[in-house]
Amino acid sequence: MPDAALFRTRDSLRGDLERLGVRPGDIVMVHAAMSRVGRLLNGPDALIGALLDASSPGGTLLAYTDWDARYDELLDEDGRVPEEWRPHVPPFDPAASRAIRDNGVLAEFVRTSPGARRSGSPGASMAAIGARAEWLTAEHPLDYGYGEGSPLAKLVAAGGKVLMVGAPLDTMTLLHHAEHLARIPGKRIRRYEVPFATPTGTQWRMVEEFDTSDPVVEGLEEDYFATIVTEFLATGRGVQGLIGEAPSTLVDAAAITAFAVGWLEARFG
Repeated sequence: MPDAALFRTRDSLRGDLERLGVRPGDIVMVHAAMSRVGRLLNGPDALIGALLDASSPGGTLLAYTDWDARYDELLDEDGRVPEEWRPHVPPFDPAASRAIRDNGVLAEFVRTSPGARRSGSPGASMAAIGARAEWLTAEHPLDYGYGEGSPLAKLVAAGGKVLMVGAPLDTMTLLHHAEHLARIPGKRIRRYEVPFATPTGTQWRMVEEFDTSDPVVEGLEEDYFATIVTEFLATGRGVQGLIGEAPSTLVDAAAITAFAVGWLEARFG
């Protein structure tokens, strides 16, 4: 028989999360490299269940879904899709459009979990499960979807946390909110067309936001988010430990956002 100690379970992951600092009532935004967690009984659902258990009662799990659209190469210099391609681009539907595959499997598992809610701003889309899922995902602005009124802004305002489970530190999506807030000149702006699914058919709309595909201003390294998180941890804030076998980091959302805004403004303000 296989050694039961080789498997990570919902219950064992809950213990790891509690030791790291997840508490009842927490809103936790999670990024995870599931392959690093170890052998799981019930796969990513074990981590989702463990997070909900550790944050209960009153807790909420948040994940960045984006949108698996993959039509960027069709956009012209004005951000528009040529007429001949428009009928072939599936419209964004918060209830049905898949989470982007580039960020791992967990976000799609969160999106499709019973009771999950998903916000309506395509590129900045988030999915949430738990007590405050409806509030977090409601009324997500279509323009500047990482800024005011976004799930990220609400996460900060509500005293939420960010958890990186084996995920590279430069993938902390919350820092796009810091890019939005930082008062620095020369931010890159992106404008592009998005097809939206509506009861009357597909409706195209131009969306505008600070560019999240590249560093927001010239002079930043591609992975500069990792530098910010590393320097934040060096100040003694945040907690590091193992979730399963995955080296993990838990930080306060408001604290690291303020640190990142100050970091950017000190260099470019």
